[in-house]
Amino acid sequence: MNGRRNLINNLLFGLGLALMIAALYMVFMYVPTEKSMGIVQRIFYFHVSLAWVSFLAFLVTFVFSICYLRKRLLKWDYIAHASAEVGVVFTTLVLITGPIWAKTAWGIWWTWDARLTTSLVLWLTYIAYLLVRGYATEPARGARFGAVVGIVGFIDVPIVFLTVNVWRTQHPTTIIFTDGITAPMLMTLVVCIAAFTVLYVLLTAQGAGLKSLETSIKRLKIRRTG
Repeated sequence: MNGRRNLINNLLFGLGLALMIAALYMVFMYVPTEKSMGIVQRIFYFHVSLAWVSFLAFLVTFVFSICYLRKRLLKWDYIAHASAEVGVVFTTLVLITGPIWAKTAWGIWWTWDARLTTSLVLWLTYIAYLLVRGYATEPARGARFGAVVGIVGFIDVPIVFLTVNVWRTQHPTTIIFTDGITAPMLMTLVVCIAAFTVLYVLLTAQGAGLKSLETSIKRLKIRRTG
């Protein structure tokens, strides 16, 4: 079993490394420079990819939180918890790369635009998820409370996605499937999303594995001291 798992991890690592190298090449060498914003526009490929994968991470937390509350199997909680941690990291990077791009595009670092504000709320929600788990007096209680926050917090994900299409915002609308993106740009974006998706899977799998190992170690300590 461990041998098979290691093989899958190695294959994913190799695939992720190849995709990340390809993504970096395409972003900085293949895709043409955008005329109006210049080289800073290249951050678009990382910013959008991180945002999409953070949505995926919180979706996984949502699904496995429901599974945990229904079955109370720790393996579901490990996946939900690890996915939320990765999602918070990716959302943090979204909130960092966004203002860097916005400074050139809008002339300001931050504005209380609907997309930006709801994204900040999403980040704060899953920060709260991690705090609830971290400060719970009992692991089981933290898992239950965290699962509830993970489920309720996911409501903000579709809101973040729909803000630019439902409300008039300063943030550009979704252009991936419109004439606003050329074939080389779309191809580069797809490769970037694939690279960050594989990275997300690897980090989540490793995180869930570490949480399972931590639980096993704690149980061994209890047996020895008991």
